[in-house]
Amino acid sequence: MLPYGPSALPQKPRRAPLPEVAAELGLVLEDAQTGWCGAVVLLEKQPQGLVVVLEDRHGVRRSFPAGPGFLLEGKPVRLVRPVVAAPASPTRTASGSVAVAGVQARVARGSRIWVEGKHDAELVEKVWGDDLRIEGVVVEMLDGVDALPDEVLAFRPDSRHRLGVLVDHLVPGSKESRIAAQVTSPHVLVLGHPYVDVWQAVRPSVLGLRAWPDVPRGQPWKEGVCAALGWPVDPPAAWRRILGSVRTYADLEPSLLGRVEELIDFVTAAPE
Repeated sequence: MLPYGPSALPQKPRRAPLPEVAAELGLVLEDAQTGWCGAVVLLEKQPQGLVVVLEDRHGVRRSFPAGPGFLLEGKPVRLVRPVVAAPASPTRTASGSVAVAGVQARVARGSRIWVEGKHDAELVEKVWGDDLRIEGVVVEMLDGVDALPDEVLAFRPDSRHRLGVLVDHLVPGSKESRIAAQVTSPHVLVLGHPYVDVWQAVRPSVLGLRAWPDVPRGQPWKEGVCAALGWPVDPPAAWRRILGSVRTYADLEPSLLGRVEELIDFVTAAPE
């Protein structure tokens, strides 16, 4: 009598799973059924499933369903979709500082950085924004420096509430330099660049220019720049074009870079 039970029946050997191979461009495969051999030139999703396109050495292309049925160097494989790697996190911020991933913005300090206008604020945010959020520094607009003495008086700066002020065209003998002298104190630092407008702090080469044009005295500077460059006389649109060309600190003039870094150091220094 034969033993009873399924364990006595002959067992079929299990077939080993096919090794999976990613359908990378340029990978040379052979279709096991037809013998067609070619390099992967396209992988696309169609209603019937994932399809791979192979191109032979004569430039002729044929499509095959991805999956089993391919030979790689004579051995059967299963063709699968390549894994798309996650984009690498940047290692540097736009200002050149070491990027710190996963850090939330710090609660705002009592100290502030003031800039003259919207364009100054947008440029500082684009290059130093990541650093300022980690340090908890808020940048605010002044809309000009004429009212700076009154604004400083109202702010009442002290060792825990410092003010760093970035001023355009801060050169000896200018109106800006006289106002800066009135408000400078151990708790207020006024720095500036020599340019008529912060536009000039962007390297002209970034915009494909050899130099910023000279605008005659008495003519509106931004409108004059647009006209001289052959751009539409539309300063807001021109600024969007300029700001869009800035990627990192390397796109700015050193005379602005150094001043902003000094202001950040000043307002983030430990209280006395």
